[in-house]
Amino acid sequence: MSELQREVSELEKKSATAARLFDIRRIIGGLFTLYGVIVTIAGINPSDADLKKAEGVNINLWTGLGMLALGLFFLVWLWLRPLAPPAPEDSRPGQEGV
Repeated sequence: MSELQREVSELEKKSATAARLFDIRRIIGGLFTLYGVIVTIAGINPSDADLKKAEGVNINLWTGLGMLALGLFFLVWLWLRPLAPPAPEDSRPGQEGV
């Protein structure tokens, strides 16, 4: 294997790793899970003023649980259907866009 082919192979591996790392499902799932935990904790012991503002509904608890469920859905989806590595392109010189 020539030096150029080795470098291209290494770049493809790094690109696939970066694509998996920055998969939007991971980012959305992580943020929704984190914020869901925070809002759920805030809703566990609501004050009377908070309940009165929301007309008796513990909105922080329900919103936090919903955010937590959505975040976990994205993370499970990522785990069950991981991103496939990109197919290697034919990188022969002079073959762009053929």
